[in-house]
Amino acid sequence: MGKPIFERMKELKEIRPISFHMPGHKGRNWLINWGEYILDMDITEIPGMDNLQDPVGVIKRSQELAAKAFGARETIYSVNGTTGGIYIALGGISSPGDKILIQRNSHKSVYNAAILNRLDIEYVYPNYNKDHHLYTGIDPDTIESKLKESPDIKVVVLTYPNYYGICSNIEKIGEIVHKYGKLLMIDEAHGSHFIFSDHLPTPALKAGADITVQSIHKTLPSFTQTSMVHIGSERVDVERIKAMSALYQTTSPSYLFMTSLELARAYMEGEGKERLDKVIQELKVLEKSLQEIPRVKVFTGDKDDKTIHSKDITKILFRIEGLTGVNTNKILMEDYNIYLEMADRHHALALTSVMNDREDFEALYKAIEDIASREYDYVDPMDIDIPMPKIERPIYEAFYSNKRAVDLKDSIGKISASFITPYPPGIPLICPGEKISRELVEYISFLKDKGIEIIGFMGYNKEKIQVID
Repeated sequence: MGKPIFERMKELKEIRPISFHMPGHKGRNWLINWGEYILDMDITEIPGMDNLQDPVGVIKRSQELAAKAFGARETIYSVNGTTGGIYIALGGISSPGDKILIQRNSHKSVYNAAILNRLDIEYVYPNYNKDHHLYTGIDPDTIESKLKESPDIKVVVLTYPNYYGICSNIEKIGEIVHKYGKLLMIDEAHGSHFIFSDHLPTPALKAGADITVQSIHKTLPSFTQTSMVHIGSERVDVERIKAMSALYQTTSPSYLFMTSLELARAYMEGEGKERLDKVIQELKVLEKSLQEIPRVKVFTGDKDDKTIHSKDITKILFRIEGLTGVNTNKILMEDYNIYLEMADRHHALALTSVMNDREDFEALYKAIEDIASREYDYVDPMDIDIPMPKIERPIYEAFYSNKRAVDLKDSIGKISASFITPYPPGIPLICPGEKISRELVEYISFLKDKGIEIIGFMGYNKEKIQVID
């Protein structure tokens, strides 16, 4: 009998790769002996164990401790990851038919939440830094212009930090949003560790977010799929958020997941906080050392890019001149047993956490130094700026419409009924309800020719796109 997932998991356990990817526990059993507890913790709502759908006992107290630790008015556990948390948060601060302003390079869950909650969307585009081939931050002045142009916008949804660790000035953005009487929601999936060190960017709640969702599992030592929704201001109706939590979360939540969230929080309030600061000091040394290697470039910011307010040092974004990020990632995995979080044409990203140690950093440094001294292939410059499609229909209306699949070349002028998304970086090029332009089709064809993986096509050869019939 086949067990392909289990067999692959056993292989990974045997080779013990060095982890520079999520989850934040890095496979290290440092909090408790999970092997001793895991089966006993996989229980249901027996007497004394409370109920996540309506917590009054141990879950309620655990969430209260989390709220205190993360600086929230109230905190709700999300056992369906930040995807579920986004659905809960956005559904709780908007009503069907409302218009929201979202960052175009938002996670797909934000778009899905707009579909589920039947919201109209308008976009604000991040800056594209051509010198570094990166999406950086959001200009606060652009937010103000959008709110002036569209006073019917109810909620502004931004990502902080982005995948690369770049942070916009959300403190200033929050002031603008609240001046116009709107709500600021932050997808803080990659920033749950910020609150535990003064050497990191300001946490979103401290910067003025009304509500934020954090993937605790990405940067702190909890299990994959464990997140928290933090309510930060009186502008948010807490009871409505709780109602949305009951709507979108399973009635059989994992006590393993909830325990994992609790243990990660407790660890970070104790020895984890000190350990995180030590890791950050190690990272400062590593960053400086990497920059001294010929051909290696580490992105630490750009003083001429005013949309970069701060940068998370725990995300090591680097490139080796003459190598694509994809090839760098492949060599590190195959030759050095080092697994990174992601790579694109230009960059590779090593995602670190409180659970990495000096030996990990030394291994990464030595591997990069070795690769830079011998590996080389020509990399032609390639911009990945986002085309700006025109919204023709509400995203939810297009998603639920009758559809048909056509060849990409025949889709020009039609309205998309699906998402077309290159990975990485996972930013939709086209969303349901948007008009497909000739420029977009040419750009997608260009990316495909460069070997970029694109998700969303249909058919045997994955060359058809769904459009509204």
